[in-house]
Amino acid sequence: MTKIIVVGGGAGGLELATKLGRKLGRNKKAHITLVDKNRTHLWKPLLHEVAAGSLDDGVDALSYRAHAKNHGFYFQLGTLSAISREQKSITLGAMLDDDGSEVLRERQLDYDILVMALGSVSNDFGTPGVRDHCIFLDSPEQAHKFHHKMLNKFLQLGEKQTAAVSVAIVGAGATGVELSAELFNSLKQVKSYGFDDMSASDLHVTLVEAGDKILPALPLRISSAAHHELTELGVDVRTATMVTQATPEGLMTKSGELIESDLMVWAAGIKAPDFMKEIAGLETNRANQLVVKANLQTTLDENIYALGDCAACTLADGTQVPPRAQSAHQMASCVYSNILARLKGKPEKDYVYKDHGSLVSLSQFSTVGSLMGNLMRGSMMVEGRMARLVYVSLYRMHQIALHGYIKTALMTVVGRINRVLRPRLKLH
Repeated sequence: MTKIIVVGGGAGGLELATKLGRKLGRNKKAHITLVDKNRTHLWKPLLHEVAAGSLDDGVDALSYRAHAKNHGFYFQLGTLSAISREQKSITLGAMLDDDGSEVLRERQLDYDILVMALGSVSNDFGTPGVRDHCIFLDSPEQAHKFHHKMLNKFLQLGEKQTAAVSVAIVGAGATGVELSAELFNSLKQVKSYGFDDMSASDLHVTLVEAGDKILPALPLRISSAAHHELTELGVDVRTATMVTQATPEGLMTKSGELIESDLMVWAAGIKAPDFMKEIAGLETNRANQLVVKANLQTTLDENIYALGDCAACTLADGTQVPPRAQSAHQMASCVYSNILARLKGKPEKDYVYKDHGSLVSLSQFSTVGSLMGNLMRGSMMVEGRMARLVYVSLYRMHQIALHGYIKTALMTVVGRINRVLRPRLKLH
Protein backbone atom coordinates (compact mmCIF):
# COMPACT_ATOMS: atom_id res chain seq x y z
CA MET A 1 0.00 0.00 0.00
CA THR A 2 1.36 3.42 -0.97
CA LYS A 3 2.39 5.50 2.03
CA ILE A 4 1.75 9.23 1.70
CA ILE A 5 2.88 11.66 4.40
CA VAL A 6 1.81 15.31 4.53
CA VAL A 7 3.91 17.43 6.90
CA GLY A 8 2.05 20.53 8.04
CA GLY A 9 -1.65 20.91 8.77
CA GLY A 10 -2.19 24.44 7.53
CA ALA A 11 -4.73 25.49 4.92
CA GLY A 12 -3.07 23.56 2.08
CA GLY A 13 -1.76 20.56 3.99
CA LEU A 14 -4.99 19.81 5.84
CA GLU A 15 -7.10 20.19 2.69
CA LEU A 16 -4.76 17.83 0.82
CA ALA A 17 -4.77 15.19 3.57
CA THR A 18 -8.57 15.41 3.77
CA LYS A 19 -9.05 14.93 0.02
CA LEU A 20 -6.54 12.08 -0.13
CA GLY A 21 -8.16 10.43 2.88
CA ARG A 22 -11.61 10.57 1.32
CA LYS A 23 -10.38 9.31 -2.07
CA LEU A 24 -7.69 6.79 -1.14
CA GLY A 25 -7.61 6.29 2.63
CA ARG A 26 -11.18 5.19 3.13
CA ASN A 27 -10.86 2.64 0.30
CA LYS A 28 -7.53 1.32 1.64
CA LYS A 29 -5.81 2.32 -1.61
CA ALA A 30 -3.18 4.30 0.27
CA HIS A 31 -2.07 5.02 3.84
CA ILE A 32 -2.33 8.75 4.45
CA THR A 33 -0.63 10.40 7.45
CA LEU A 34 -0.76 14.07 8.44
CA VAL A 35 1.99 15.35 10.73
CA ASP A 36 1.74 18.58 12.72
CA LYS A 37 3.27 19.94 15.91
CA ASN A 38 -0.11 21.24 17.11
CA ARG A 39 -3.18 19.31 18.17
CA THR A 40 -5.64 21.65 16.47
CA HIS A 41 -5.97 23.63 13.25
CA LEU A 42 -7.00 27.25 12.88
CA TRP A 43 -7.12 29.06 9.55
CA LYS A 44 -4.04 31.31 9.71
CA PRO A 45 -5.76 34.46 8.31
CA LEU A 46 -7.87 34.44 11.49
CA LEU A 47 -4.93 34.78 13.89
CA HIS A 48 -5.20 38.56 14.06
CA GLU A 49 -8.78 38.13 15.34
CA VAL A 50 -7.57 35.72 18.02
CA ALA A 51 -4.90 38.25 19.02
CA ALA A 52 -7.46 41.03 19.30
CA GLY A 53 -9.91 38.78 21.18
CA SER A 54 -12.74 39.01 18.64
CA LEU A 55 -12.43 35.30 17.84
CA ASP A 56 -12.38 32.44 20.36
CA ASP A 57 -10.22 29.74 18.78
CA GLY A 58 -11.46 27.31 21.40
CA VAL A 59 -14.71 27.31 19.44
CA ASP A 60 -13.36 27.62 15.89
CA ALA A 61 -10.29 25.35 16.12
CA LEU A 62 -10.47 21.90 14.53
CA SER A 63 -9.04 18.77 16.19
CA TYR A 64 -6.62 17.06 13.79
CA ARG A 65 -7.11 13.63 15.32
CA ALA A 66 -10.91 13.75 15.25
CA HIS A 67 -10.89 15.13 11.69
CA ALA A 68 -8.48 12.39 10.58
CA LYS A 69 -10.74 9.71 12.04
CA ASN A 70 -13.73 11.09 10.15
CA HIS A 71 -11.98 11.47 6.79
CA GLY A 72 -9.91 8.34 6.28
CA PHE A 73 -6.39 9.42 7.24
CA TYR A 74 -4.08 9.20 10.26
CA PHE A 75 -2.60 11.94 12.41
CA GLN A 76 0.80 12.05 14.09
CA LEU A 77 1.57 14.75 16.63
CA GLY A 78 5.18 15.80 16.33
CA THR A 79 7.83 18.12 14.93
CA LEU A 80 9.84 17.20 11.84
CA SER A 81 13.56 17.00 12.63
CA ALA A 82 15.06 15.17 9.65
CA ILE A 83 14.35 13.63 6.25
CA SER A 84 16.23 10.59 4.90
CA ARG A 85 15.79 10.52 1.14
CA GLU A 86 17.78 7.27 0.87
CA GLN A 87 15.60 5.40 3.36
CA LYS A 88 12.50 7.39 2.32
CA SER A 89 11.65 8.19 5.92
CA ILE A 90 11.15 11.22 8.15
CA THR A 91 12.12 11.63 11.79
CA LEU A 92 9.86 13.28 14.36
CA GLY A 93 11.62 14.68 17.40
CA ALA A 94 10.74 13.59 20.93
CA MET A 95 7.81 15.46 22.45
CA LEU A 96 8.31 16.78 25.97
CA ASP A 97 5.79 17.89 28.59
CA ASP A 98 6.01 21.28 30.30
CA ASP A 99 8.04 19.76 33.12
CA GLY A 100 10.55 18.24 30.67
CA SER A 101 9.29 14.66 30.89
CA GLU A 102 9.06 12.72 27.63
CA VAL A 103 5.54 12.26 26.28
CA LEU A 104 6.41 10.76 22.91
CA ARG A 105 9.80 9.33 21.98
CA GLU A 106 11.57 10.09 18.71
CA ARG A 107 9.87 8.30 15.84
CA GLN A 108 10.51 7.43 12.21
CA LEU A 109 7.80 7.26 9.56
CA ASP A 110 8.33 5.67 6.14
CA TYR A 111 6.92 7.22 3.00
CA ASP A 112 6.58 6.59 -0.72
CA ILE A 113 5.38 10.14 -1.34
CA LEU A 114 6.19 13.05 0.97
CA VAL A 115 4.44 16.43 0.81
CA MET A 116 5.96 19.37 2.63
CA ALA A 117 3.30 21.91 3.65
CA LEU A 118 4.95 23.52 6.68
CA GLY A 119 3.83 27.06 5.94
CA SER A 120 5.91 30.02 7.05
CA VAL A 121 7.08 32.02 10.06
CA SER A 122 7.81 35.71 10.47
CA ASN A 123 11.14 36.95 9.13
CA ASP A 124 12.87 39.44 11.42
CA PHE A 125 15.74 39.89 8.93
CA GLY A 126 18.17 39.75 11.84
CA THR A 127 16.93 43.07 13.27
CA PRO A 128 18.40 43.50 16.80
CA GLY A 129 15.99 43.11 19.70
CA VAL A 130 13.02 41.89 17.67
CA ARG A 131 12.96 38.34 19.03
CA ASP A 132 13.31 39.64 22.60
CA HIS A 133 10.73 42.42 22.55
CA CYS A 134 8.26 41.80 19.70
CA ILE A 135 5.41 39.32 19.37
CA PHE A 136 4.96 37.34 16.17
CA LEU A 137 1.58 36.11 14.96
CA ASP A 138 2.63 32.77 13.48
CA SER A 139 0.56 30.52 15.76
CA PRO A 140 -2.46 30.57 18.09
CA GLU A 141 -0.06 30.46 21.08
CA GLN A 142 1.58 33.70 19.97
CA ALA A 143 -1.82 35.27 19.29
CA HIS A 144 -2.89 34.30 22.83
CA LYS A 145 0.25 35.90 24.23
CA PHE A 146 -0.58 39.19 22.56
CA HIS A 147 -4.23 38.95 23.64
CA HIS A 148 -3.36 38.42 27.31
CA LYS A 149 -0.92 41.31 27.30
CA MET A 150 -3.48 43.52 25.58
CA LEU A 151 -6.19 42.66 28.13
CA ASN A 152 -3.80 43.51 30.96
CA LYS A 153 -3.05 46.88 29.35
CA PHE A 154 -6.77 47.57 28.91
CA LEU A 155 -7.30 46.65 32.59
CA GLN A 156 -4.63 49.13 33.65
CA LEU A 157 -6.23 51.72 31.39
CA GLY A 158 -9.65 51.10 32.91
CA GLU A 159 -8.23 51.46 36.42
CA LYS A 160 -6.49 54.71 35.41
CA GLN A 161 -3.04 53.23 36.03
CA THR A 162 -1.92 54.30 32.57
CA ALA A 163 -2.84 57.21 30.33
CA ALA A 164 -3.16 55.24 27.08
CA VAL A 165 -2.23 51.95 25.46
CA SER A 166 0.35 52.14 22.67
CA VAL A 167 0.71 49.36 20.11
CA ALA A 168 3.28 49.37 17.31
CA ILE A 169 2.93 46.97 14.39
CA VAL A 170 5.82 46.49 11.98
CA GLY A 171 4.77 45.39 8.51
CA ALA A 172 1.73 46.73 6.65
CA GLY A 173 0.79 43.57 4.82
CA ALA A 174 -2.61 41.97 5.35
CA THR A 175 -1.83 40.83 8.93
CA GLY A 176 -0.57 44.22 10.09
CA VAL A 177 -3.38 46.17 8.44
CA GLU A 178 -6.13 43.87 9.69
CA LEU A 179 -4.76 43.76 13.25
CA SER A 180 -4.56 47.56 13.35
CA ALA A 181 -8.27 47.86 12.64
CA GLU A 182 -9.24 44.90 14.85
CA LEU A 183 -7.65 46.55 17.89
CA PHE A 184 -10.00 49.51 17.65
CA ASN A 185 -12.92 47.10 17.45
CA SER A 186 -11.62 45.41 20.62
CA LEU A 187 -11.48 48.76 22.43
CA LYS A 188 -15.04 49.44 21.29
CA GLN A 189 -16.19 46.12 22.75
CA VAL A 190 -14.26 46.59 26.01
CA LYS A 191 -16.28 49.75 26.66
CA SER A 192 -19.44 47.65 26.88
CA TYR A 193 -17.99 45.47 29.65
CA GLY A 194 -17.65 47.99 32.46
CA PHE A 195 -15.19 50.55 31.10
CA ASP A 196 -17.63 53.16 29.86
CA ASP A 197 -15.22 56.09 29.99
CA MET A 198 -12.79 54.61 27.45
CA SER A 199 -12.50 56.27 24.05
CA ALA A 200 -10.58 55.82 20.80
CA SER A 201 -8.02 58.36 22.07
CA ASP A 202 -7.01 55.85 24.76
CA LEU A 203 -5.51 53.56 22.11
CA HIS A 204 -2.51 54.61 20.04
CA VAL A 205 -1.76 52.24 17.14
CA THR A 206 1.25 52.89 14.92
CA LEU A 207 1.59 50.88 11.70
CA VAL A 208 5.14 50.94 10.35
CA GLU A 209 5.99 49.98 6.77
CA ALA A 210 9.43 50.15 5.16
CA GLY A 211 7.94 50.43 1.66
CA ASP A 212 6.27 53.39 0.02
CA LYS A 213 2.73 52.13 0.63
CA ILE A 214 0.79 49.75 2.83
CA LEU A 215 -0.37 46.42 1.36
CA PRO A 216 2.58 46.47 -1.07
CA ALA A 217 1.44 43.34 -2.90
CA LEU A 218 -1.91 44.91 -3.86
CA PRO A 219 -2.82 47.60 -6.41
CA LEU A 220 -2.33 51.22 -5.42
CA ARG A 221 -6.05 52.04 -5.39
CA ILE A 222 -6.73 49.29 -2.82
CA SER A 223 -3.74 50.32 -0.75
CA SER A 224 -4.88 53.96 -0.82
CA ALA A 225 -8.43 53.03 0.20
CA ALA A 226 -7.17 50.96 3.14
CA HIS A 227 -4.73 53.72 4.14
CA HIS A 228 -7.59 56.24 4.22
CA GLU A 229 -9.81 53.93 6.31
CA LEU A 230 -7.04 53.27 8.84
CA THR A 231 -6.29 56.97 9.19
CA GLU A 232 -9.98 57.64 9.80
CA LEU A 233 -9.94 55.06 12.60
CA GLY A 234 -6.98 56.80 14.21
CA VAL A 235 -4.09 54.56 13.15
CA ASP A 236 -0.78 56.41 12.73
CA VAL A 237 0.35 54.95 9.40
CA ARG A 238 4.04 55.45 8.67
CA THR A 239 5.35 54.38 5.29
CA ALA A 240 8.97 54.55 4.07
CA THR A 241 10.02 53.99 7.69
CA MET A 242 12.61 51.32 8.42
CA VAL A 243 12.95 49.79 11.88
CA THR A 244 16.56 49.17 12.90
CA GLN A 245 16.10 47.95 16.46
CA ALA A 246 13.50 46.92 19.01
CA THR A 247 14.00 47.95 22.64
CA PRO A 248 11.92 47.57 25.82
CA GLU A 249 10.72 51.14 25.29
CA GLY A 250 9.73 50.78 21.62
CA LEU A 251 11.03 50.74 18.06
CA MET A 252 14.07 52.63 16.80
CA THR A 253 13.86 53.81 13.19
CA LYS A 254 16.61 54.44 10.69
CA SER A 255 16.14 58.19 11.17
CA GLY A 256 16.88 57.82 14.89
CA GLU A 257 13.29 58.26 16.14
CA LEU A 258 11.94 56.13 18.98
CA ILE A 259 8.35 54.97 18.51
CA GLU A 260 7.32 54.32 22.09
CA SER A 261 5.15 51.22 22.51
CA ASP A 262 3.64 49.08 25.25
CA LEU A 263 3.13 46.19 22.82
CA MET A 264 5.06 45.50 19.64
CA VAL A 265 4.06 43.10 16.85
CA TRP A 266 6.42 42.05 14.06
CA ALA A 267 4.58 41.17 10.85
CA ALA A 268 7.16 42.22 8.26
CA GLY A 269 7.98 39.45 5.82
CA ILE A 270 7.94 35.66 5.99
CA LYS A 271 10.27 32.73 5.56
CA ALA A 272 10.11 28.97 5.89
CA PRO A 273 11.27 27.63 9.30
CA ASP A 274 15.05 27.83 9.78
CA PHE A 275 15.54 24.05 10.01
CA MET A 276 14.31 23.82 6.42
CA LYS A 277 17.50 25.41 5.07
CA GLU A 278 19.01 22.77 2.78
CA ILE A 279 17.16 20.00 4.62
CA ALA A 280 18.11 16.55 3.29
CA GLY A 281 20.23 18.23 0.62
CA LEU A 282 17.15 19.62 -1.14
CA GLU A 283 17.39 22.91 -3.03
CA THR A 284 16.22 25.89 -0.99
CA ASN A 285 16.27 29.67 -1.48
CA ARG A 286 17.31 32.51 0.84
CA ALA A 287 13.95 32.32 2.63
CA ASN A 288 14.49 28.59 3.38
CA GLN A 289 11.72 27.65 0.93
CA LEU A 290 11.96 24.43 -1.07
CA VAL A 291 12.48 25.15 -4.75
CA VAL A 292 9.93 23.22 -6.80
CA LYS A 293 9.39 22.34 -10.44
CA ALA A 294 6.28 23.30 -12.38
CA ASN A 295 4.37 20.24 -11.09
CA LEU A 296 5.33 21.16 -7.48
CA GLN A 297 7.86 18.33 -7.10
CA THR A 298 11.08 19.43 -5.44
CA THR A 299 13.86 19.95 -7.97
CA LEU A 300 16.11 17.21 -6.59
CA ASP A 301 13.63 14.52 -5.53
CA GLU A 302 10.52 13.48 -7.47
CA ASN A 303 9.14 11.70 -4.40
CA ILE A 304 8.91 14.94 -2.42
CA TYR A 305 6.40 17.70 -3.21
CA ALA A 306 6.07 21.11 -1.57
CA LEU A 307 3.14 23.51 -1.42
CA GLY A 308 2.05 26.72 0.25
CA ASP A 309 4.37 29.24 1.89
CA CYS A 310 7.26 26.76 2.24
CA ALA A 311 7.45 26.28 -1.54
CA ALA A 312 9.36 28.56 -3.92
CA CYS A 313 7.36 28.29 -7.12
CA THR A 314 8.35 30.48 -10.07
CA LEU A 315 5.67 31.35 -12.60
CA ALA A 316 6.14 31.54 -16.35
CA ASP A 317 6.59 35.33 -16.17
CA GLY A 318 9.42 34.95 -13.67
CA THR A 319 7.45 36.08 -10.61
CA GLN A 320 6.98 34.02 -7.47
CA VAL A 321 3.65 32.59 -6.37
CA PRO A 322 2.51 34.94 -3.56
CA PRO A 323 2.18 33.59 0.01
CA ARG A 324 -1.61 33.64 0.24
CA ALA A 325 -4.24 31.20 1.46
CA GLN A 326 -5.66 30.96 -2.08
CA SER A 327 -2.20 29.89 -3.33
CA ALA A 328 -2.00 27.09 -0.75
CA HIS A 329 -5.53 25.97 -1.64
CA GLN A 330 -4.74 25.85 -5.36
CA MET A 331 -1.40 24.10 -4.80
CA ALA A 332 -3.10 21.47 -2.64
CA SER A 333 -5.56 20.76 -5.45
CA CYS A 334 -2.69 20.47 -7.95
CA VAL A 335 -0.66 18.09 -5.77
CA TYR A 336 -3.81 16.03 -5.13
CA SER A 337 -4.43 15.63 -8.86
CA ASN A 338 -0.77 14.84 -9.54
CA ILE A 339 -0.60 12.17 -6.83
CA LEU A 340 -3.69 10.48 -8.25
CA ALA A 341 -2.20 10.68 -11.76
CA ARG A 342 1.11 9.29 -10.51
CA LEU A 343 -0.57 6.31 -8.85
CA LYS A 344 -2.37 5.58 -12.13
CA GLY A 345 0.77 5.95 -14.20
CA LYS A 346 -0.52 9.03 -15.98
CA PRO A 347 1.42 12.26 -16.67
CA GLU A 348 1.30 15.01 -14.05
CA LYS A 349 0.12 18.55 -14.75
CA ASP A 350 1.91 21.82 -14.11
CA TYR A 351 0.60 24.19 -11.46
CA VAL A 352 -1.05 27.33 -12.82
CA TYR A 353 -1.66 30.15 -10.35
CA LYS A 354 -5.03 31.86 -10.69
CA ASP A 355 -5.35 35.21 -8.98
CA HIS A 356 -8.92 35.49 -7.70
CA GLY A 357 -8.20 38.85 -6.13
CA SER A 358 -7.39 39.99 -2.62
CA LEU A 359 -9.50 41.28 0.23
CA VAL A 360 -8.46 43.01 3.44
CA SER A 361 -10.86 43.21 6.36
CA LEU A 362 -10.71 46.30 8.55
CA SER A 363 -12.71 44.54 11.26
CA GLN A 364 -16.32 45.72 11.59
CA PHE A 365 -15.48 49.09 10.07
CA SER A 366 -14.83 48.27 6.43
CA THR A 367 -13.51 45.75 3.93
CA VAL A 368 -11.68 46.62 0.74
CA GLY A 369 -10.15 44.58 -2.03
CA SER A 370 -10.17 43.43 -5.61
CA LEU A 371 -11.96 40.49 -7.16
CA MET A 372 -11.21 38.21 -10.10
CA GLY A 373 -7.62 39.41 -10.50
CA ASN A 374 -6.16 38.33 -13.83
CA LEU A 375 -9.34 36.53 -14.85
CA MET A 376 -10.77 39.83 -16.07
CA ARG A 377 -7.49 41.30 -17.38
CA GLY A 378 -7.52 43.64 -14.45
CA SER A 379 -9.43 43.80 -11.22
CA MET A 380 -12.75 45.00 -9.91
CA MET A 381 -12.46 47.01 -6.73
CA VAL A 382 -15.02 46.21 -4.06
CA GLU A 383 -15.61 47.58 -0.58
CA GLY A 384 -18.19 47.77 2.17
CA ARG A 385 -20.82 45.10 2.76
CA MET A 386 -20.20 43.26 -0.52
CA ALA A 387 -16.48 42.98 0.16
CA ARG A 388 -17.15 41.82 3.73
CA LEU A 389 -19.49 39.11 2.43
CA VAL A 390 -16.88 37.87 -0.02
CA TYR A 391 -14.16 38.01 2.66
CA VAL A 392 -16.20 35.79 4.98
CA SER A 393 -16.97 33.44 2.09
CA LEU A 394 -13.22 32.73 1.68
CA TYR A 395 -13.22 31.10 5.12
CA ARG A 396 -16.43 29.26 4.29
CA MET A 397 -14.77 27.84 1.17
CA HIS A 398 -11.95 26.50 3.36
CA GLN A 399 -14.50 24.94 5.71
CA ILE A 400 -16.37 23.39 2.77
CA ALA A 401 -13.14 21.80 1.54
CA LEU A 402 -12.69 20.23 4.98
CA HIS A 403 -16.25 19.43 6.08
CA GLY A 404 -18.55 19.57 3.06
CA TYR A 405 -21.54 21.82 2.45
CA ILE A 406 -23.99 20.48 5.04
CA LYS A 407 -21.66 20.57 8.03
CA THR A 408 -20.33 23.99 7.02
CA ALA A 409 -23.90 25.31 6.86
CA LEU A 410 -24.57 23.96 10.36
CA MET A 411 -21.33 25.52 11.64
CA THR A 412 -22.39 28.85 10.16
CA VAL A 413 -25.70 28.67 12.02
CA VAL A 414 -23.95 27.77 15.27
CA GLY A 415 -21.57 30.66 14.74
CA ARG A 416 -24.47 33.09 14.44
CA ILE A 417 -26.06 31.70 17.61
CA ASN A 418 -22.76 32.10 19.48
CA ARG A 419 -22.65 35.75 18.43
CA VAL A 420 -25.79 36.20 20.53
CA LEU A 421 -24.88 33.93 23.45
CA ARG A 422 -21.16 34.64 23.84
CA PRO A 423 -19.33 37.91 24.59
CA ARG A 424 -18.23 39.74 21.46
CA LEU A 425 -14.76 40.04 22.97
CA LYS A 426 -12.89 37.19 24.62
CA LEU A 427 -12.21 38.47 28.13
CA HIS A 428 -10.00 35.67 29.45
